[in-house]
Amino acid sequence: MLAGLSIRDVVTIDRLDLSFRPGLNVLTGETGAGKSILLDALGLALGARSESTLLRPGATQATVSAAFELTPDHPARALLRDHGLDAEGDLVLRRVLSADGRTRAFINDQPTSIGLLRQTGETLIEIQGQFEQHGLLDPATHRGVLDAYGGLADAAAATRAAHAAWRTAERALAEAEGAARTARADEDFLRHALAELDALKPRPGEEKELADLRAALLNKEKIVEALAAADAELTRGRPVEDALRAAEARLERVAAQSADLLDPVIAALDRAAVETAEAVRALRSVEAAFDSDSGRLEDLEERLFALRDLARKHRVAVDALPALRDDIAGQLGAIDDQGGTLQRLGRAAAEAKAAYRTAATDLSKRRRAAAKKLDAAVARELPPLKLDKARFVTHIDALDEADWSADGMDRIAFEIATVPGAAPGPLRKVASGGELSRLMLALKVILSRAEPIPTLIFDEVDSGVGGATAAAVGERLASLAAQVLVVTHSPQVAARGVHHWRVQKSEARGKLSTRVDLLEPAARREEIARMLSGREITDEARAAADRLIAAGGAA
Repeated sequence: MLAGLSIRDVVTIDRLDLSFRPGLNVLTGETGAGKSILLDALGLALGARSESTLLRPGATQATVSAAFELTPDHPARALLRDHGLDAEGDLVLRRVLSADGRTRAFINDQPTSIGLLRQTGETLIEIQGQFEQHGLLDPATHRGVLDAYGGLADAAAATRAAHAAWRTAERALAEAEGAARTARADEDFLRHALAELDALKPRPGEEKELADLRAALLNKEKIVEALAAADAELTRGRPVEDALRAAEARLERVAAQSADLLDPVIAALDRAAVETAEAVRALRSVEAAFDSDSGRLEDLEERLFALRDLARKHRVAVDALPALRDDIAGQLGAIDDQGGTLQRLGRAAAEAKAAYRTAATDLSKRRRAAAKKLDAAVARELPPLKLDKARFVTHIDALDEADWSADGMDRIAFEIATVPGAAPGPLRKVASGGELSRLMLALKVILSRAEPIPTLIFDEVDSGVGGATAAAVGERLASLAAQVLVVTHSPQVAARGVHHWRVQKSEARGKLSTRVDLLEPAARREEIARMLSGREITDEARAAADRLIAAGGAA
């Protein structure tokens, strides 16, 4: 709901702060008083196109802020969260217009784009009137409107889910067919590559293992020399192990008289002797290995270089060769088994398409039933709005298969004929301004019963009508949404208002200024009487105003 509107330096408005309430809010005033300026300003805050002519003469910038009270699940909150903006509490949309024509946009004092400001505004308010109209005048919205009116959310959701499953199955089949085509084209190469890999039998980590061993063999002479020197140090003269054992034996002879003080020493000498013997054995084993590896370096290098050549050929790391082998084997396996796989995926795609067709066909039948009800409901609303010769039609045409979508198999468009015998056409092209406004009102009345709208604004929806028709307009406006704002010249519509605002223009020191006042009952009576009689308010006009207010059900 629109809770407040704050305007600074817009055309004839110097400073204006308004607090709006639920129910039907009517704005009245003499022609040229500035009623439309209020809607221009509000449109600016909602992301409408800006013009430098909106700036008050002499001002450096204009600012408009619109505050909204929203339910926790309002779609505007999700939209803002998706764009990383704070969406808690009340929502404030602000637009700043500079003298050079440039504008800045803010949502809850966070800078944002004009596009996001407009998107957010479209979730908050619908304006019917002088502004470029979207919503019902855009055929792209008609399908969603019909589904909402017909209570088809579940059927539409089932169709979307079936469409997603069908497209997923189609993609899986297409990918498998593409892979099969590629595999068949490369089959000879793949079989040759697999044979090479199977012949070489690469192992994970083998490159490092071979490289380390090759480095050792390349330094064989130095390593063998070091091994011999170490062997000599351990075994020349009296072997180190013998010396350790001799020392151990001497201490063991007196161990019994040492009160266990020599036990740690004897144990250490024993460990040292054992480790020394192990070191000598290991050393000689390595020496023997080097002695027997006289031709191994050549074999080792040959395998290492073969692995690296094969890895370069396939543009992978050497350690990736085993995985490459498995992948190639899998591709060849798919070629060998592609008939069965493609048949299975083809059956799955066909079944998913059939499921989509079933769901979409059911949705189409429901839409056609809902369309008949909608057309009949609108037809009942038209005569009281002086549109008794108009004919509203919901056209549902079957789409070609190439155009089937998650929204179903239908093209839906609302059309109207305003002249008897004429073929219905698009709403925007067929109806005149006044007819279009009243048609929009009739549609909103019908559709709001299925999908309530928080805030609706009508700009002179009663243009060109009076008497009973104006009263019918007022009655419908009062029943529409949680909050309706209407700019009106009709006393019958004004009398229906729950809250009545009067817009006035004054001049001081050569400057025009617009003010807006919320009228108390007595002032409201005078304003409706003025609307009835003109400049001179008579007692008869006041009495007529009392009757209108009483008939409207408002005090």
